[in-house]
Amino acid sequence: MRTTFRITSLAVIAAMLSAPVAAQKTTGPRERYEMDAATLSGFAAMGGGKGGMSGAMSMMFGGGPDSALARQLFLRLGSNEAPTAPPPKGDHFFLPQAKLGKSVPLIAPLRSTPDLPDNFERPKGRLLLYWGCGAKAGPGQPVIVDFAKVAAGQVPPGLFSSAVPIVREVSPSNSKSYAEWPNGKSDKFPARDSSLLGAHRVASNVGNDINFTLTQDYMPALQASTAQQADGSVTIRWNPVTNATGYAAWTIGGMDRAEKGGDIVWWSSSATKEFGGGLWDWLPPSVVANLITKKIVMPPSQTTCQIPAEVKKASGEIMMGNLNAFGPEANFSYPPKPAGNAAWNIDWTAKVRFRSYTMLMVGADFGGMGGMSSGGDGSAPAAPAKKKKCKGPLGIPLPDGAC
Repeated sequence: MRTTFRITSLAVIAAMLSAPVAAQKTTGPRERYEMDAATLSGFAAMGGGKGGMSGAMSMMFGGGPDSALARQLFLRLGSNEAPTAPPPKGDHFFLPQAKLGKSVPLIAPLRSTPDLPDNFERPKGRLLLYWGCGAKAGPGQPVIVDFAKVAAGQVPPGLFSSAVPIVREVSPSNSKSYAEWPNGKSDKFPARDSSLLGAHRVASNVGNDINFTLTQDYMPALQASTAQQADGSVTIRWNPVTNATGYAAWTIGGMDRAEKGGDIVWWSSSATKEFGGGLWDWLPPSVVANLITKKIVMPPSQTTCQIPAEVKKASGEIMMGNLNAFGPEANFSYPPKPAGNAAWNIDWTAKVRFRSYTMLMVGADFGGMGGMSSGGDGSAPAAPAKKKKCKGPLGIPLPDGAC
């Protein structure tokens, strides 16, 4: 009897240990907040981070880009609730060290359908795709995209990235109420000595106040240089950036030939054929870590990369591009997660993401103002930062400053 009892008891205990534990029930969040912070350096920072003509004028009259630095901030609020009084709106309140005033306004964007310009012409010529760090291009390169064939519906297989996601947790499409900054009412850039450390409060008409405290600040600036080698390749070097989770680089050349139907050359530092997705954006550390294992993103320990000689030769005199340092992120939620299996009814979540990036200008002569050295340690500037993404051949989204 005792033996039977012991066996039965052990069986009951084993069953209890192996039984599935009831999952904690979670609801919400009703509000989601996303805050993207970037440090821009080199030409990306000219004109206070605005790029374009203002950046060019700043470069001409204010000296070179070597010491240029700017901050960039994007705020997005999404809610499952309708506003108490339309339209959706709110304010993000900062501490004085942010140097953005007491607050910046979050407003709903005007929804419109973009129209093609009257003088729109389909691209001519070809797009040549190269990838990977090294003195020589790897096998199977370049992949050639003929725009005439694309216009006829013949798109090369595997052209668009499927491995790199574009991570946007807050957008007009997934929110009943949506508001953002910068916007038509306010679009000022943070000062170069702005700081995000400390308390933040978001008040709106689409939910309860969101309160969180940041212990992480803007990332340090990327300082990159490019040097052409005797074999025709180009070496990119950069400083290791504190808190960087990984790096990605790209260049584009031959843009001066585009209107004439010439070849446009696009190179990516990825070891595989990856040219899209979030490589030029903010990405979570977990996603970056996964992409490093696939050799799509360079690890944080890497500080050099070689652009193959074939890329430089095909690109012509000037190549422009970008070096992106992915950074950490901070996550907040309210109320705190309860212990045990008590239901967690989330009111709001907030996510703050960081990155640092600079522009690569290879072969340009700016009269000593940060152009590439033909064989030495010339400073490489950074891509003009634009709030609006532009599109390249085939409608492929290009990074900030690519056009």
